[in-house]
Amino acid sequence: MAPSPAYALIATDLDGTLLRGDDTVSERTLSALARAARTGARHLVVTGRPAPRVRPLLAALGCTGLAVCGQGAQVYDAGADRLLWSVRLDREQAEAALGKIEAEVGQVYAAVDQDGVDGLTLTEPGYRMPHPTLPAVRVGRRDDLWGAPISKVLLRHATLSDDALAAVARSVVGPLATVTMSGPGTVELQPCGVTKATGLALAAERLGIAAERSLAFGDMPNDVPMFRWAAHGVAMADAHPELKAVADEVTTSNEDDGIAVVLERLFPAG
Repeated sequence: MAPSPAYALIATDLDGTLLRGDDTVSERTLSALARAARTGARHLVVTGRPAPRVRPLLAALGCTGLAVCGQGAQVYDAGADRLLWSVRLDREQAEAALGKIEAEVGQVYAAVDQDGVDGLTLTEPGYRMPHPTLPAVRVGRRDDLWGAPISKVLLRHATLSDDALAAVARSVVGPLATVTMSGPGTVELQPCGVTKATGLALAAERLGIAAERSLAFGDMPNDVPMFRWAAHGVAMADAHPELKAVADEVTTSNEDDGIAVVLERLFPAG
């Protein structure tokens, strides 16, 4: 294990990692992040949530710097409330990918995250939001999802598990999109080649911090590219087996201050 000064960047996923089940961050974890910050380490949120769904959380955390949102499709400047970088998912490619998936598994239910700092999350009939606290707008039919540029598509199936749906999607979409799974009920299509690692690398470059000095925390398969990019990847206790397989260590759960447990060791008091 490298000494704590080697870690100048702490990249954390949100749901299932930094956040507890009630969308809050424990005082212990906040204290551990503050202690790391006093040594000069930067905290960077790297999440599948789009920028508009992250703004309130960043404000509550007092974050005014960069955040990586939308599975790496957006680099957001919280202080300036603007996107420094964003990639859109082409509508025709999204529709073609959906068609290929439905040809294999039957009907899926879709939602989209619109691009931009004020973009909406739109859901078609039958789609159920995996996070009930996140706002969404129901539309009348699938065609209504494409009224504005989007950053990603979210998918659900009536009977298939997330793992099974993601596996089928990966097998058929080819270069049309990148398939990720970021949480229960959250299989997603995003621009081809875009992952959390691409967004994290861009943000780290702006901060002048190399991958070799980066520490990452996560819990789901969408965090795999981030773990492979960072020097050290820490999976939560209840993380998906696919992420645990590439993690450098496993900590306690998000409910049991898993991030704080590691940071207190790496950034001891005094």
